[in-house]
Amino acid sequence: MKNNHLLVVGLLLSFLSFNLSNAQTDVIEQTNESIKYHANVNNSLTKKELSQIKEAYGDMAETLILNHPQRLKDLKHLLRNRIEIYTQDDIAKQKQTKLLSEVLLFTKYNKNLKRDTEFRLETFNPLKYELDFFAKGTYVYRIDNTNYFIQITSQYRQ
Repeated sequence: MKNNHLLVVGLLLSFLSFNLSNAQTDVIEQTNESIKYHANVNNSLTKKELSQIKEAYGDMAETLILNHPQRLKDLKHLLRNRIEIYTQDDIAKQKQTKLLSEVLLFTKYNKNLKRDTEFRLETFNPLKYELDFFAKGTYVYRIDNTNYFIQITSQYRQ
């Protein structure tokens, strides 16, 4: 009788283990399939994009990003298609949102990063900040003392 219980428990554990591992695989496959890349991610990096990556990742840029086609594709998609910087002059339409000054700098790979003292659209590098780049939702941040907003659209949004 005791052996039958052990056999049943063993079979249940095997079944649950198999189903959980399949569920993880299904989630990974669904996630990968749900990201729709624009054709522009196949184009080479621009000088500005390469500079942004090198600034944020420092000496680890090649090792972590440039030598990994999928990571590079994800960053190109982020920089080219998912980050929008816009102005909103109408105070009534401005969103109450987190200020850029409240976001930490992304100093994991480049300890020498400095926060911008003045916002200039041409030189702004969003990769310097720990913004919610890979969250499922769309996030908006306000650049302090300006009418500029940074909108990061989810990579899963159709």
